[in-house]
Amino acid sequence: MKVFLVSLIFFSLSFAIMAEEGAVTKKADARSISAATQETKRFYTESEFKKAVMDEIERQMRRLGQSKLIDLSKELLEKEDKIKLKELELQRQEEQFKLSSRQFQDKVKAFEATQNKFIGCVEDLEQKKNNRVKHMVEVISGMKPDTAAHVLSVQDSEISVEIISQLEPAKISKIFNLMDKEISARLQKQYMNMKR
Repeated sequence: MKVFLVSLIFFSLSFAIMAEEGAVTKKADARSISAATQETKRFYTESEFKKAVMDEIERQMRRLGQSKLIDLSKELLEKEDKIKLKELELQRQEEQFKLSSRQFQDKVKAFEATQNKFIGCVEDLEQKKNNRVKHMVEVISGMKPDTAAHVLSVQDSEISVEIISQLEPAKISKIFNLMDKEISARLQKQYMNMKR
């Protein structure tokens, strides 16, 4: 792009020079330019090429006395360099964003794996608790009502209510009648709230 732009400017300037000097000068300049390029075929680095082009443009422009065009061409080349630097910066930022995005996705996957493991543990604990309650229901069902009333009175009230909720209604009424009135009232209240 740069080389094309510089070449375009260079040829435009050459054309402008030829137009001003007339047709005779045009042929002489063309011969001198082609002779000069044949004589000085060299290999340049990019920075050397830029400098040589800028020097040649400046020389040609001064010859014409058009300093505004010199400034314009310099400004165009400087802007092109700035654009190239901004493109490199955008490219670097895009790579940084992609890296950050990948890291974020990895963290989300790790979090989901931990969450699934935690949920699995909670479900496992809940299943074990349900199995223990089911076992206690079987044990309490086989007991005499007065023994069952004593066992349920000393248990944690939430567990007692869960066990009571799975017993037969006739057995529940016998157990509540044999319990201490205060404990019985509290468990009945929790049992009624649980049923809702």
